[in-house]
Amino acid sequence: MVAAKDIRVAPITAEAARHMVRCHHYSGKVVNNSQLNFGVFLNDRLEGAMQFGPSMDKSKLQGLVENTPWNGFLELNRMAFSERLPRNSESRALGVAMRMIRKSYPHIQWIISFSDAAQCGDGTIYRASGFVLTGISKNRSLFEFPNGARVAQMTMNANWNTPAMHEICKDMGIELKYRTAKEWMELGAKKLPGYQLRYLYFLDPTARQRLKAEILPFSKIAEMDAGMYRGQKVSRG
Repeated sequence: MVAAKDIRVAPITAEAARHMVRCHHYSGKVVNNSQLNFGVFLNDRLEGAMQFGPSMDKSKLQGLVENTPWNGFLELNRMAFSERLPRNSESRALGVAMRMIRKSYPHIQWIISFSDAAQCGDGTIYRASGFVLTGISKNRSLFEFPNGARVAQMTMNANWNTPAMHEICKDMGIELKYRTAKEWMELGAKKLPGYQLRYLYFLDPTARQRLKAEILPFSKIAEMDAGMYRGQKVSRG
């Protein structure tokens, strides 16, 4: 029987990583500006991918850790694994990837990632992999449309002329044009209930000492009723 210790983690092309994300990530949406892409192999077959790159709100997040250089942190943008991987593969793959980044890119001091507890999960894998929880906030940016499509507000506003928005407007029988979130809500879009959780992993031990945000106990997830696992609302004691 295969186990997590049997997987192999190695750099892959951005194209290969995007293919895995399209096939295995719950959103099916890729990140096109990833800078580091790691593949997860089992029996020499690619079964998962991790994409690291700059955060969308990089200037806002840089100050979470005092004196972080502009190139001193990355975001784990996407993590996608096939069902063929054995139990605990995610945490093992993350651990290997972090060691590789620390060794090859010593200027990177910390990694940030977000758990989507409005659609997917509250970060079980991050908690098992040594990340700390630094924020829990209600979803304010993810909308669901009458046709079931789910789109982030930034896409609705800044990138409204996309194939996804074309399809939504076509299904709704309306003109494709820029609209505010309020206008979309008047047409039937609704904010998804749920939360977003922010996690950090320190590659440089001194970065933890410079953290400006409070480290929250994991029990805060249950306290705020923010638990979710595989897209299902859960209560965590």
